[in-house]
Amino acid sequence: MAEEREASGDGQERPSTAADRRGRRSGPAPTGGAKDRATALRDARPGKGSLPSRIARFLREVVAELQKVIWPSRKQLVTYTIVVLIFVSFMVALVWLLDFVFAQGVLFLFGN
Repeated sequence: MAEEREASGDGQERPSTAADRRGRRSGPAPTGGAKDRATALRDARPGKGSLPSRIARFLREVVAELQKVIWPSRKQLVTYTIVVLIFVSFMVALVWLLDFVFAQGVLFLFGN
């Protein structure tokens, strides 16, 4: 049957895999950027050090991660705080209103 497909006259082979049908190559991924690198294996890391060295390494990694954070400016922080307070106030009012409506409905149905 494969020979019939090849001899169908259109000169194109039928894709053999789903990835080929979607237009992807089934070979190895292209290399180039830093994101194309494979994740380092845990076994490739050096062995455990002493407790003080592990604590020092942990603190260095914490500082490195905190340096990556984009901290908001004072103006942004005030704006976000006001937005959160308004939203929370709205939600409190909504829940209070629904509680009041349902309480009145229960009192109406079942009486005092």
